[in-house]
Amino acid sequence: MANNKSGFFSHQTLEKNIGWMIIASILVVSFAGLVQIVPLFFQHSTTQPVAGVEPYSPLRLMGRDVYIREGCVGCHSQQVRVLAAEVQRYGSYSVAAESVFDHPFLWGSKRTGPDLARVGERYSDDWHRIHLRDPRKVVPESNMPAYPWLEKTVITGENVSERMSALRKLGVPYTDEEIAAAPKAIEGKTEEDALVAYLQGLGVGVRKAKQAEQAKQAEAAKKAAQSAAQPAAQAATGG
Repeated sequence: MANNKSGFFSHQTLEKNIGWMIIASILVVSFAGLVQIVPLFFQHSTTQPVAGVEPYSPLRLMGRDVYIREGCVGCHSQQVRVLAAEVQRYGSYSVAAESVFDHPFLWGSKRTGPDLARVGERYSDDWHRIHLRDPRKVVPESNMPAYPWLEKTVITGENVSERMSALRKLGVPYTDEEIAAAPKAIEGKTEEDALVAYLQGLGVGVRKAKQAEQAKQAEAAKKAAQSAAQPAAQAATGG
C-alpha cells in the first residue's frame, strides 16, 4: 500500500490550510512584483526624460494643479497606447520617460473624453477658453461640465514657490532662480490662463523633438545620397 504521508513543506499543506495558502500567495506576488518593479528605478528609459520633456513652468504647474483639483483626470487619460488606432488618432504612443517630472503622473484609466497626451497646440487658446466656459459651443455632443469660474479666479499669491521647492526634493531640477521668480510669473493670471497653458504644452516638446530628429535624419540621408551620386556622375561624364 502506498505511503500517503507527506511532509509539512508539501502542496497538501497549502491545500488544507488557508492561512498558509494566503501567506505563500503574498510571498510569491511580492517577490514577482519586486522583480518587475525594482529594475525600473535604475533604467534610463524610465528615469531620464526623453528629448523635449522639461520641467513645468510656474504657470503650467499651477494649471496642472487646477486640472487635478477639478477631476479632469477622471475623464481624460494622458497615455497613448501602442495600438495602431490610437497612434493614428492621437499621435505617437506614450513612454514612461515623458512623465519623469510628473508627481503624480496622470496617465489615467478612463476615457469619457478623448486622450490629452498630445493635445498641445492642436487647438487655439481661444478654443480652449470657450470649451472650458461652455463645452457645447464647440462640441455640441459633449457631456463635459462647464468651468466658467476659472475665468475669474486669480492665482496671484498662490504658494507656487513652495510647490516647486517640494517638487525639487522629488527630483525635478528647478533652480533657486526659477523658484524665486515663480510668483512674478503667475502675477495677474487666472486659473483659466493656467489651465490653458498646461493643456497647450501637453506633448508639444516631444512632438517638436521628434520632428527635429526626423528632419535631421532626412538631411543626413539627402547628403549621403548626393555624395553617392557624385562618383557615378563623374564616371558617366568621363571626369
